[in-house]
Amino acid sequence: MSTTCIVQQSVKEVVQGLIDDGLVNSDKIGPSNYYWSYPSAAEHAMRSKEEQLKAKLDQERKKNEELKREIESAQQGREPSDERDKILLELKELEAENKALVSEMQLYKDNDPETYKAKEKAIVVCKEAVNRWTENIWTMQSYCTNKYGIAREEFNKAFNIDSELDTIE
Repeated sequence: MSTTCIVQQSVKEVVQGLIDDGLVNSDKIGPSNYYWSYPSAAEHAMRSKEEQLKAKLDQERKKNEELKREIESAQQGREPSDERDKILLELKELEAENKALVSEMQLYKDNDPETYKAKEKAIVVCKEAVNRWTENIWTMQSYCTNKYGIAREEFNKAFNIDSELDTIE
């Protein structure tokens, strides 16, 4: 007679798998966990699943029929004819013309009033920033002149600042 060792973790995994599949029920009563399964419960679960699948199958069949009807109705207006070919050719020509006009509009985008206004606003912001930094430089010049006795010309030469530095209007 041989003895086989069963690992407790593998039993827990199998039981948990059965619980997840709905084949075994479990309940915690006090410190213990109880597991049970009724043959009729499994049969009931299978019948319920079967009913769900049948309902889903019927729903998908109805959807399939509806899509077939939509395809047929869409095909009705698409029979090959000279008039249809003429309309499709005109559509392609108009699409090509539209594409050309859009690309031409891109060429004139710089003259767009909104773009022009946005550029003007950006210029105002840049001027304000330049003037603010110019005034900051003058403040530093004044501070260094008053605190350390450095002449403005020496300060400008040390920091490579043009002597004609002024604000922009």
